[in-house]
This record gives sequence, C-alpha cells and structure tokens, in this order.
Amino acid sequence: MKYNEIAHFSHPQHKLRYEYSEFPFKCDGCKEVGIGSRYKCTICDYDLHMHCAIPSPSITHPFYTKCSFQFLSRPPGNVPRYCNACEKDITGFMYHCRSCGFDLHPCCAKLPMVLDDGDVKLYLYRKISATCHRCGRKGRNRSWSYRSTCKKYNLHVACVKEMLVDSWHELYFGHGDHNYNNNYNNNNRKLENRIPSLKGTLQTHHKKSKGKAQKCCEMAGLALQFIISAVLGDPTTLIAGVVGSLMSK
Repeated sequence: MKYNEIAHFSHPQHKLRYEYSEFPFKCDGCKEVGIGSRYKCTICDYDLHMHCAIPSPSITHPFYTKCSFQFLSRPPGNVPRYCNACEKDITGFMYHCRSCGFDLHPCCAKLPMVLDDGDVKLYLYRKISATCHRCGRKGRNRSWSYRSTCKKYNLHVACVKEMLVDSWHELYFGHGDHNYNNNYNNNNRKLENRIPSLKGTLQTHHKKSKGKAQKCCEMAGLALQFIISAVLGDPTTLIAGVVGSLMSK
C-alpha cells in the first residue's frame, strides 16, 4: 500500500513524502542503494526504500519454511550479520529469524520469486550449481540466484549488488556526508557511465550457444534490468525500463 505522506519512527522530526526518482539513492534505513519509489524528507535529505518505510512486522519466506522473520531497526547483538540472500553485510534495517539466526535485507526479503517481462521468465533459486554470467563461478556459498527458464542464464543476487556497488561506489560511498549533497547533482550527469552492463560477459557466453539456447540467453540478458530493479527495491516495469535504457548507452 502506498501513502503520499507517512510518519516514521526512524525520522520523527519530519514526515516523509512519497516520490519517484530515476536516480539512485542510499536508503537511510537499510543502508543499501535504491532507485525508483521511495519516501523522502527533503529538509534532511533522508530516504527510505518502500520496503523500509512500510515494513511488515513479521514475514515468512518460501526458502525458509520453518522460519519466522521479525523486522528489526538494527542488527541484534554485537556479532556482524550478513544477508542470506546477497551475502552482504547488514548494518541497518533487517528481517531476522531468532530461532535459526537467518537474516535478510528488507529488499532482499521481498525479491520476487518470478520476474516476467512477457517474453522471458527468471526464477529465484536459493542455490544453483550452474555458472554465473557475472563471476563465472559455479554456485556460491550463500547467495541466491536468478535463472532463466532455459537454465542457460544465471546471475547471483550477490553479483548484481557487487555490480551496483562497484559502479556507484565513488558517487555514494566515496564522499563524506558534507560533500555528498554538493557532489550529488554534479555526479548525476555521470550516472549513465556508472550503470553496470553484462554486454562483454554475455558475448563470450553467446559464442558457445546456438539456436534457442542463444535466443533465450539474449532475452534473459535484456531482463537483467528487471533483476537490478528488483534488488534496488522497485521491481516494476517502469523502473526496469529506466535502468535498462541507461544500461544500453
């Protein structure tokens, strides 16, 4: 459910207003990158993913049928926590299963089990043994993966996040808070060069594929934009199209 304006416990000073942005932002709740729909305090430059702004008190997940995940505003205890979906550290909002100890970023917890753009479907798996198009490795200890129907195209959720962090590291994490606001607008024009691309990786794989398998991989390669938008917390056709158009340049 979407509200035009909300009050949020993490930012009691002002109300947060819903807005849509074609430029990425850093969520002040989970500390992860986002794009598209968000709740924002323009006075304080405070942003939240939709999933962080309006979280569910508790959730279940089909990958962990015996678990009940509770929403927490910060990791429990003093031991570093990592997300079981993407392998990345958890430093802010999260879902935590007290009985099993599993943890999920809010956006990772809400990743669609199926991404469908009408031409190709990508299915979310907890574990696969096939080679990832990005890193070239078979399987990954903890990361979930998206896989095409033809099973020839695979991409770790962890690799998608690595692509995003590598592309936007300087823009979002390379500057102190004082410089962030001053550099944000100047760096927006450089954004197109920072959107990750799999063109080189896919070309290598396509040389080994023929016929239907190659076509499927080409279509799944285009659907990468849907995976990226889902990881960023806004798995909609509109934002996928925005990310896809930037990727093509």
